[in-house]
Amino acid sequence: MTTSAQREASGTVRAWLLEGLHRERVPSGPHKDSPEKQHTWWQVMCLTGVDYFSTLGYQPGIAAAAAGALSPIATSLLVALTLFGALPTYRAVAEQSPNGMGSIAMLERLLPHWWGKLLVLVLLGFVATAFIFTITLSASDATAHILENPFVPGFLDGQQVPITLLLIALLGAIFLRGFSEAIGLAVVLVAVYLVLNVVVIAVALWEVVSHPQLIDGWQHTLTAEHSSPLAMIGVSLLVLPKLALGLSGFETGVAVMPQIQGELRERIKGARRLLTTAALIMSVFLLTSSVATSMLIPAKEFQTGGKASGRALAYLAHEHLGDWFGTAYDISTIAILWFAGASALTGLLNIVPRYLPRYGMAPDWARAVRPLVLVFTAIAFAITLLFGAQVEPQGGAYATGVLALILSAAVAVTISAYRAGRAFPAAAFTVISLVLGYAAVENIRERPDGLSIALLFVVAIVVTSLVSRATRSTELRVTKVELDEAARRIVMDNPGELRLIANEPDARDSAEYAEKDRETREYHHLPDDEPMIFLEVTLGDASEFESELLVTGETRHGYQVLSVRSAVVANTIAAILFHLRDMTGKRPHVYFHWAEGNPVGALLRYLVFGGGDVPPLTREVIRKAEPETGRRPQVHVS
Repeated sequence: MTTSAQREASGTVRAWLLEGLHRERVPSGPHKDSPEKQHTWWQVMCLTGVDYFSTLGYQPGIAAAAAGALSPIATSLLVALTLFGALPTYRAVAEQSPNGMGSIAMLERLLPHWWGKLLVLVLLGFVATAFIFTITLSASDATAHILENPFVPGFLDGQQVPITLLLIALLGAIFLRGFSEAIGLAVVLVAVYLVLNVVVIAVALWEVVSHPQLIDGWQHTLTAEHSSPLAMIGVSLLVLPKLALGLSGFETGVAVMPQIQGELRERIKGARRLLTTAALIMSVFLLTSSVATSMLIPAKEFQTGGKASGRALAYLAHEHLGDWFGTAYDISTIAILWFAGASALTGLLNIVPRYLPRYGMAPDWARAVRPLVLVFTAIAFAITLLFGAQVEPQGGAYATGVLALILSAAVAVTISAYRAGRAFPAAAFTVISLVLGYAAVENIRERPDGLSIALLFVVAIVVTSLVSRATRSTELRVTKVELDEAARRIVMDNPGELRLIANEPDARDSAEYAEKDRETREYHHLPDDEPMIFLEVTLGDASEFESELLVTGETRHGYQVLSVRSAVVANTIAAILFHLRDMTGKRPHVYFHWAEGNPVGALLRYLVFGGGDVPPLTREVIRKAEPETGRRPQVHVS
């Protein structure tokens, strides 16, 4: 292939990868636009349900493996945590973040500046952990359902990893072609799956009731292993963190809020109904499935490699309803688990462009879908290979991510309640935060590999984000410049060249302006009658990357002054100069004094605090933004 043909092919691939690159700012405030097509709250609940309800595919087996005969008691504690912890927490989040941004956006507002940004980056690491493991664990569990089906050819035995990789690759390929989440499909999958689970659990419970010796045997096991009901509750509390996957997916109930039809108040009301209904449905299924599986399935089948490992309810479906019904159940479970992975990937594709580019902490290609799909698919491949496509071993990292997200929501609503002076809700949410904190700490203590993996995601996101922020620091970074009437009059009434003195405001008295005016004219040999305009930038939140500028004008001590507040000085001055050039047709001149001090320190001040050595940085921003030398505003330094 010739060099030109290679370049053309490379350009075609690049254009395909970056197709649909979104360069506009993603709104983050409370008035974020809603999707064009919205749906009733129960339909949107099914969109959450493909992730939340699909955990029934593996949760009963994980609970039985972790708690043994105590599974129903431990599960009842999980249900209590769901109904009296997670549910009120996310109902409060829905009230305070109705645009779907959730607790991360709440904490971003509650903790502004760099601390808030760093906290968001850390939480995004746990979000990535939860969502990536949703993809890998769901695909692994779908594989378990495939391989245990009696109609599957024997040559596939032992091929967990290749099959799981194939499922993940299929998911990635569909997103590369273009995939839009279909609520209609979610409704069908959830409805069929829940109906089949009702049948399986009802038949299993009837089997238990019909054979009282099963209940007697279960009670005997409990009393033999534990001395008293209090001891049973104590042990159940200890294993509760291992059951945390029963909460996974519930947090997405807030993320889908913009899909609910109606105005703001109607969406909040619908989201609360969604959360409450989903929690109640799942609580019933968790309790009943834990009773059925713990009494009907031999303990050895829950262990890794056992027939009920990762598929306890499917085991019951085959055992008590036959292989044909069991196969129908397997197909339904595989479909909803696969769609849970699609939901998680959609969540990642929504979250990453929503935060990181706005912070300047992502490469430009991170605004496009296809490169991100390739990155997330590659990470999912690595996780699958690392864990050998086994369901239970992935539970630690998955639970770590899920508990971190739910804990962050509880902390956010607690801080919000305290700041609003609502004593009782603040105290209640404090208790919920402590309980969730305990669950998170115990999960980490029991399975530290989960935290290690989550921290790898956190470190990767923080490091790449800060490197990206540094490399993008000389972008123009201003989305809009607007002049008030006084500023517009100062600029348009100027009879000659546009000459601006960059002034770092100090006392703002007459002497300050007179001295700066005299020095500028003397150093640059400008006549006394040459009109000069002072340009002053006051630093705001330096952690912000992009900003809109409102330039105000006034006459101060006889001098004309343009003032603006912004996150960074050099980029703001460059943006204003370009705006004045386009507004007047004149090439502006800006005059600086050299900064003094260590250049490395100046660079750090620029990256972190928005100041630094302003003159060369302003010129560099202008040079990068305008390729034509003759159209660049002029920078003069003395």
